[in-house]
Parts: sequence; structure tokens; C-alpha cells
Amino acid sequence: MKILMINKFLHPNGGSETYMFELGRFFAENGHEVQYFGMEHEGRIVGNRLNEYTSDMDFHGKNSLSKITYPIKTIYSKEARQKLHRVLEDFKPDVCHINNFNYQLTPSILVEIESWRKKNKKDVKIIFTAHDFQLLCPNHMLRDVNKNENCNKCIGGNFSNCMKNKCIHGSMAKSVVGMLEAEFWKHKKAYEFIDSIVCPSEFMKKKMDTNPMFADKTIAMHNFMDADSIPEKFVSSDKPYVLYFGRFSKEKGIGTLLEAARILQDIPFVFAGSGPLEEEVKKLPNVTFKGFLSGEPLRKLIAEAAFSVYPSEWYENCPFSVMESQAYGTPVIGADIGGIPELILTSKDVAGSLKKPTGVLFESGNAKKLANTIKNLYNDTKMLDELREGCKVKRFDTTKEYADKLIKYCYSK
Repeated sequence: MKILMINKFLHPNGGSETYMFELGRFFAENGHEVQYFGMEHEGRIVGNRLNEYTSDMDFHGKNSLSKITYPIKTIYSKEARQKLHRVLEDFKPDVCHINNFNYQLTPSILVEIESWRKKNKKDVKIIFTAHDFQLLCPNHMLRDVNKNENCNKCIGGNFSNCMKNKCIHGSMAKSVVGMLEAEFWKHKKAYEFIDSIVCPSEFMKKKMDTNPMFADKTIAMHNFMDADSIPEKFVSSDKPYVLYFGRFSKEKGIGTLLEAARILQDIPFVFAGSGPLEEEVKKLPNVTFKGFLSGEPLRKLIAEAAFSVYPSEWYENCPFSVMESQAYGTPVIGADIGGIPELILTSKDVAGSLKKPTGVLFESGNAKKLANTIKNLYNDTKMLDELREGCKVKRFDTTKEYADKLIKYCYSK
């Protein structure tokens, strides 16, 4: 099978890239031919035979004359269509597996794939993995960033709310462009060309299914976590700590977690990551700041923690951090929001069964309840042991299991 992986970034940048690289690597190692299409970048690590990529669009770099055309290019990309056409003609894929594409590649690529498969009378499957809410919300988050609260106003195609609320970076100009992009492609009905939409959570599926265009195309599949990549439990630390690892930003609930940490001065916390609230993290005396970590140092930090906390306040999809923590034998206190509850087994979930819980949920955004939950669990060694036992049981698909399902339910449907 020939699989063309499409994503705006072809360099390590976030969870969607990790997903695509791992999946592509697995398919390539198991007899499939895999190529990639996206944006050129100095850090690009995958590609296609023709070396055809769209020009790098740096929205955060220094000003340049090329940026004058960005508002138009983020809505429709002639360059993306032309270069993708050449890749399609050369590679002739059986599947185009699309990930994040808005703004840099634009839905123009959907129009090009549909045009190419009609012209060539080729049954090319168009698969889209919804890593965020980009098909439902112009800022991709279902969140009013100015009020710092979740929002569902654009669901159903009411995209003018994006402009009214300045939903993209608090900027009227950017929000107008975002609204126009969403309205333009709603009118063009480009998303009808997608054959299957992979939703990494049931929560995401329910949101997508509110749009009749998507309702019969969605399938919920949690992300994968390879069991053979999970290390043995590291030796427990003499001074167990509560861990947060990830991005330091408002929507991730960092403010709420820091408030809880202030209440719990006698409990040590470790924060690993980076983000706009980094300086706030460094101020607390009972918080050890580790900065951004990856690989073995991060795995060791996770595995030695008493438990990790995932306090998000936006509609999380299927955060790798929650899965990763449990996979390394470390329980999770997670916010009861979005797709997070689907990843954590609580005492209520396992009641009457032989299963054991893997974590605890708390009310998202409630610092006092979070502090109380952390304190109770930190001091309850019996409960912690039970949660650790629960984490030893494999719960998530390996890459192979996930890939097999993808082929069965999407690629070959």
C-alpha cells in the first residue's frame, strides 16, 4: 500500500508530528511505501521523492515582504495545490492521510486530491486525523481565549463569532482571516471529500458528529503507546514529588495547579516543560523547575514521581502525557474535562470488576479541590500502591494494533 502522510510541519513540533512520524515509520518498516508532503523547514526530517514542499511560512519570525500575502495564502494556497499535484502524479498513493493542514497548507489540498482522484479514476482514500477542533472552530480550541473559558459558539458553522470575540490571539485582523477561511471552505464544501475522520477520543467524536457532514465518517480511536518502549519502573525516590510535565500556559491549567501548590507548601512539586507562565512556575519555593526534558531523563522523572497532575482547563483531546504517565507506572490526577476522563480508570470505573484504578479525577479549574485531591492521595500510600498496580496493566493500543485498526476501518473501508 502507498501512503502519503500530509501535515503542515515535517519537523518535530508537537503531538501531531510525533503521531505521524511513528505511524509512518511503522508502516514503512512493515512493507508499505510511505512518503510525506508539507511545508519546507530547516529541521525537516521526512519527505517525498520529488522534494516538493510548500514554502516555509513563519508567522512568528521577523517581518518580511512575503508576509504581506499571508492573509490570502492562509485561506487558499495555489502553491500547495501545484506541488501536491506533482507528488500525487509521481507517487500515485492509495491513501492520503492528512493531519494538521489549516493556514499553512489550507483545505486547497483536499480539493487537489479530489480533483486528482476523479481525473485518474483512482480510489484514493482521504483520511483525516483530528488532532484538534480545526474543522469546527477557527482557533482550533473551542475556547474563548480572552475570557479564558471554553466556548461552543462556532459549532454548527457560526464562524462570525471568531471575529466578534477576537478568538485568534486576541487580534481582530487574525480573527477576521480565520473567520473568512472557515466560511470560504464551508461554502466550497471541501470537507465533504474526506472519507474517514479519526477522532482520538469519544469526546472529540461527539463534537464532530454535531456536524451532519461528518457524522457518518467519524471513528474514535485513542492514540497508541508502544508497550516495548516502556522502561522498567525506576527506583523510587526517597523524597517523592508531585509532577507536572508539559506546556506552561493558562489553558493547560497551570494557574490552578500553582494555586494548589501554594496551598500545599509541605508537598514538593516538580515542573518539567516550558511556556508563557514559566516565570510564575519558578517563583514557588516548593516547586523544582526542570525545564524542557525528553527521552530517558523525562521517563525517569515520570516514573519516580508519586503521581503526575494533568490540570487542563480546555477540551483536551487525547493527551499523550496522561497515557505516558500511566504507561510508566505512575498514577494521574486529571481534570474531568474533554477526553481526559476516557484515559484514566477511577475507583468508580472499576467498581465490581477485577480491574484496578489508575488515577483520580477532579473538577477542572477548582484549585481548592485540586489541592485537597493532591493532599489526600499524597498521604494515602495504600491508594497509591493500588493505583500503581493498575498502571501496570496494558490499556492502550500498540502502534501495530492501532495501525491494523486504521487499515481495517479507514484505509480499506
